[in-house]
Amino acid sequence: MATVEARIKVKGKTFEISVDLDEALKVRAGTGNVMAALNSPAIYTDATRGMIASKAELEQTFDTTDVYVIAEQIMKKGEIQKNQEFRDAEREKRIKQVIDLILRNAVDQHGRPYTAERIRKAIHEVHFNFDNRPAEQQMHELIPKLATIIPIKVETKKIKLKIPARFSGQVYGFLKDYKESEEWLANGDLQVIMNIPSGLQIDFYDKLNSVTHGAVISEEMK
Repeated sequence: MATVEARIKVKGKTFEISVDLDEALKVRAGTGNVMAALNSPAIYTDATRGMIASKAELEQTFDTTDVYVIAEQIMKKGEIQKNQEFRDAEREKRIKQVIDLILRNAVDQHGRPYTAERIRKAIHEVHFNFDNRPAEQQMHELIPKLATIIPIKVETKKIKLKIPARFSGQVYGFLKDYKESEEWLANGDLQVIMNIPSGLQIDFYDKLNSVTHGAVISEEMK
């Protein structure tokens, strides 16, 4: 249980609280307990120096002096500091997600799957920098870099999608990673040719249908 600070800037003033990192992140996600997350029932203008905000400042800024109401706002809308241990754990989680996707979708020149150890070693060799993007996007960027040092290919399926005009704007950005070509039809519908990794098809269709309510027409191409 790491103790960190959470802060928010409102109307030009900074307000801080001391929180338990794990519980504060749960509060942010809507599942935590504000009282359990707060290490001390105080709102600070500078937690490091122990400078507590006055009731007048709180009332003027938050329209309340209730510490727990204000603390909840800070945890949900402000910045929660993350210590190095947490950042390292989050990075390792992202790396594992990408590696798992590669293991599900990629093979060597003989059609055989790779081991997690070999993929991790190759990632280290190409010095790939992981970030906060979805694992699918990072895999899409990583595979060509891995291909420079190991024979690797992603098995894909080519499909044609016809997306009704009323949904095209909502899904356009979602399609870009696997889109091979696009055509805007006379009625405003969007027709795209997609190359999707075989292991991602179920997740892809689930996301697509959640937005379009099953209105997309799809056709597998040879």
